[in-house]
Amino acid sequence: MLLTVTTTHVPATDLGFLLHKHPEKHQTFDLPFGRAHVFYPEATVERCTAALVLDVDPIALVRGRRGSDGGLMDQYVNDRPYAASSFLSVALRRVFSSALAGRSEHRPELAAEEIPLEARLTPLRCRGGIALARRLFEPLEYRLEAAPIADGTYQDVTISAVTTLARMLTHLYVLIPVLDDQKHYWVSADEIEKLLRHGEGWLQSHPERDLITRRYLKHQTRLTRLALEQLEAADDSVPEAEEETDEAAVVETPRRRLNEDRLDRVVDELKRVGAKTVLDLGCGSGKLLARLLKERQFEKIVGLDASSRELEIAADRLHLSEMPEGRRQRITLLQGALTYRDRRLAGFDVAAIVEVIEHLDPPRLGAFADAVFGVARPNTIVLTTPNAEYNARYEALEPEDFRHVDHRFEWSRAEFHAWAEKVADQYRYEVSFAGIGEADAELGTPTQMGVFTRARDD
Repeated sequence: MLLTVTTTHVPATDLGFLLHKHPEKHQTFDLPFGRAHVFYPEATVERCTAALVLDVDPIALVRGRRGSDGGLMDQYVNDRPYAASSFLSVALRRVFSSALAGRSEHRPELAAEEIPLEARLTPLRCRGGIALARRLFEPLEYRLEAAPIADGTYQDVTISAVTTLARMLTHLYVLIPVLDDQKHYWVSADEIEKLLRHGEGWLQSHPERDLITRRYLKHQTRLTRLALEQLEAADDSVPEAEEETDEAAVVETPRRRLNEDRLDRVVDELKRVGAKTVLDLGCGSGKLLARLLKERQFEKIVGLDASSRELEIAADRLHLSEMPEGRRQRITLLQGALTYRDRRLAGFDVAAIVEVIEHLDPPRLGAFADAVFGVARPNTIVLTTPNAEYNARYEALEPEDFRHVDHRFEWSRAEFHAWAEKVADQYRYEVSFAGIGEADAELGTPTQMGVFTRARDD
């Protein structure tokens, strides 16, 4: 499968600075499912084209897989290695990560400039026909041209616009798997964060927002609903009606900045105890890590997560590959599970465990406590988790629903206090409690926080 990006901006060879790929070099990148090749078929002052060719290994696609709905033959004989799909989106993110993020070390002003750009995708499978491709790209102010390939199931598609390279690459990253209507990997709740991050600024108002969200999340109803709720909450394009209401009769929706408030509160707590070395356990995509790096007080920061994909996203968010060496030495990303004893985590001042524990199966909580409180044993542990009582304030949640599709449980305040006090007593810590977010007189705050302090004589 082939993706080319062309510009006539003068000098056109500036495209090399934007993509961080030299026009005179042919580069190859190893991927879990094959190889990506980047080269420039043309590179002049007037016109420059960069090509990304993805060579998918069909053997690698099925190696280690257990079973298939279509049998062994269907695992090998299909269009996955040849048609533009989620494989190409993954390759685009891996190979052009800096350009996708809108960064250019040598020409930062150019990265923010709108220039004439053209992208060609071939062969592209359009489930819904070329009419759907137009409905997706034309509202984003692209001119689209297409020529059918073979029986018309596949298309040779070209889009063009005067825009930033980051914007075009972002649209391609999201919309290629949407057009194909299939992803080669399992879609879980962390895909929502990726969609919202790459859809920021355009997806909320797109006329095909619901279709894009549904297809991007592989038609998983609950994930789609959660994503759409967040998109609607983030949509500032429709002003709220200014009318008087009976305040006593109104149940307000909790503020959408809860996550920012939570992270800020955790950072403040870590600073308050004078920590210099910090563990972010279950660091996910690195939002807390980004905040910690901004604070010079924290000299050593370690982020741990069980998901290699989440760690890749965190590395991209933090720009680790381009970070100055002095700053880079302050942070380390590790893969590991919070239910296993890990000596790498011992000896730190503090550990932050933010909205993580509720993702563990209840029978594993004992192993979690032993690994964190018993083996890692930092001086202070700051742990946050949802307050299940507060869920009544979320109109979209049914009484039996959790806030996140991957939650295994959610505790009331009494349940959290009972667990925390038991663990603190068992491992010789003291614990204090606080709430985060807008408080309800009866239900408390949406997030509850426990701060565990190791006994002085330990």
